[in-house]
Amino acid sequence: MKSLKESVSEQEWQARVDLAACYRMIAHYGWDDLVFTHISARVPGPEHHFLINPYGMLFEEVTASSLVKVNLQGEKVQDSPYDINPAGFVIHSAVHESREDASCVMHLHTTAGVAISALKDGLQAYSQQSLFALSSLSYHDYEGVALNPDEKVRLVADLGSTNFMILRNHGLLTCASTIPDTFLLMFILQRACEIQLQAQASNQPLITINDKILAGIKAQADEVTRSAGGALAWPGILRKLDRMCPDFRD
Repeated sequence: MKSLKESVSEQEWQARVDLAACYRMIAHYGWDDLVFTHISARVPGPEHHFLINPYGMLFEEVTASSLVKVNLQGEKVQDSPYDINPAGFVIHSAVHESREDASCVMHLHTTAGVAISALKDGLQAYSQQSLFALSSLSYHDYEGVALNPDEKVRLVADLGSTNFMILRNHGLLTCASTIPDTFLLMFILQRACEIQLQAQASNQPLITINDKILAGIKAQADEVTRSAGGALAWPGILRKLDRMCPDFRD
């Protein structure tokens, strides 16, 4: 595609580059699901437009210019040869519309995430990684493929002010004020799910972190994530992508 760098604001272009990088890293870790999950980011400005992946493009193919810009009604506000995933729009528009702090929303169908979402007791306090997720975690019951606009009300109510969500029998969701922070939260949640499944598969007695430590993490979670947030690792991630697949910036 022709580069949009000269036809959008500097702030929007940076958001496009960071969001394309996010898609490429999800593909790098093998957390993509062909073309069926999505990451969105609000375009800086008062219009409440957001960027989302072109439906049908593999995550390893997404570039800054190929991202589709839509409004909260799901209408394209900039010419694009691509459509968007309607289920992706329902989930992401619900969060963007209701949470001013959710500039980026990531939803994945990873094997570990879906497995944990199917467990009755969900995520457990078996690892340090799990504590950060448990400090701001919500659940949303499965209602079928997310095509019903009425589900938005219930999803938003379940999400509340949390930054981590497990969608029952479906997958994982994280949201934050920046793209790097949203990626870091998903990295932590995904690792917590992987660790739990491996620990449970050992069939050995498991040690659950006690409530006192969990309560302390909850009280300190905001401070900890600000001091070691996504911005700390993000420059290194961009350098990695520049070595692996620099075309994400196109």
